[in-house]
Amino acid sequence: MELNIEKLGALERRLDINISIEKLQAEVENRIKKLAKTTKLHGFRPGKVPLKMVSQMYGAQVQQDVLNDAVHKQFVDTIKELNVKVAGYPKFEAKPGSNEAFYSFSATFEIYPEIVIGDLSQRNIEKPNVKIVDADIDKTLNMIRKQRAKYEPVSRPTKKNDRVRIDYTGTIDGADFEGGAASDVQLIIGDGKFIKDFEDSLVGMGVGNHKSFDVVFPEDYHGKEVAGKIATFEVKLKEIEEPILPTVDADFAKLLGVSDGNIKKLHEGIQQDLQREASKRIKARLKEQVMQSLLDVTQIAVPHVLINQEIERLMQNAKNNLESRGINANELSLTPDLFKDKAEYRVKLGLILAEIVRTHALKATPEQIRSVIEDVAHSYDNPEQVIKWHYASSERLQEAESLALEDNVVNWTLDKINVVDKAVTFDELMGIS
Repeated sequence: MELNIEKLGALERRLDINISIEKLQAEVENRIKKLAKTTKLHGFRPGKVPLKMVSQMYGAQVQQDVLNDAVHKQFVDTIKELNVKVAGYPKFEAKPGSNEAFYSFSATFEIYPEIVIGDLSQRNIEKPNVKIVDADIDKTLNMIRKQRAKYEPVSRPTKKNDRVRIDYTGTIDGADFEGGAASDVQLIIGDGKFIKDFEDSLVGMGVGNHKSFDVVFPEDYHGKEVAGKIATFEVKLKEIEEPILPTVDADFAKLLGVSDGNIKKLHEGIQQDLQREASKRIKARLKEQVMQSLLDVTQIAVPHVLINQEIERLMQNAKNNLESRGINANELSLTPDLFKDKAEYRVKLGLILAEIVRTHALKATPEQIRSVIEDVAHSYDNPEQVIKWHYASSERLQEAESLALEDNVVNWTLDKINVVDKAVTFDELMGIS
């Protein structure tokens, strides 16, 4: 049996397969005999249907099954013998060279690339270094107080943070537009519910006042029909309420979970929460830079079949996400091109990470997997229940294992790369302006 592997491209290969017709026919006859033992046909006892009739009934299908099995087996045996790692599934095609002795086929497929991790020693990444200070704690406390604010009517002109009730109508080039008018709308000035220019224009108005002003919708506004356009609004202000923030006292501390109402414990708890959030963000920043560095120093070709599989997965996830929000995905133009770059990034990175894990024995331990799950569970009210939920599903456990593996790769890379500490404030780290 002659075997020939042809290189068609960087990763594409073709294998010629010849299947002996004599051996094939022998297997067909063998399967027909087995079928005859169980074949039922009116007028014959079970197992007594003549072979010729069984062959007429099932021969074509049996021959096709035997041929498919033989081609697949020959392909698997050959790539195993040659130690070839096949990506995806091969495409089998009959060749015109078949004769009385052999059926000839070709199998076209892609292989996994050889991966050599590049030099990381010349790469630099920044590690944010943040210290939680009293101002951060006070700012967080104020934010919590605003979330629990009560509002009382006032008779003065409006200012930022006031809650107002308004009627408004808007036009673009003199014409009404969808969503451009409403009555008894309540909003907090400066809260960001409306476009900033709209909210800012409400400052200084009194109850019963009318005001006309222009607002430019941003180019990236979610409503495409008004994005980038100038709208003229007529607003009537009907009610003004100012926020009354709760006092930071023992009752407030108890409300936030400090059972004895100790203010110092409240501050310490907030500091711990902020430090935990900072640690998560620092870890994410380092991980992001590590992954990009690995991609930058490691040049590899990627099997198209893997990219296409990832595109299909990303498209399905996007459709599921849209439908979960009540949006008909079929009405949107979700084409493969929209997901191609992300799919290629994910496949490349996945191959690189897998190679590092394999080469350097970075397999995640049960303790590391448990730590990942506990870290996720910590943000829930009932952590133990969340932990049990993860361990009840092999799929969820696999997700936790993948995160632990990524952590191992990050730690391995940090030993090879130059890490430069950079002092930042908490707000800078969290992207708060």
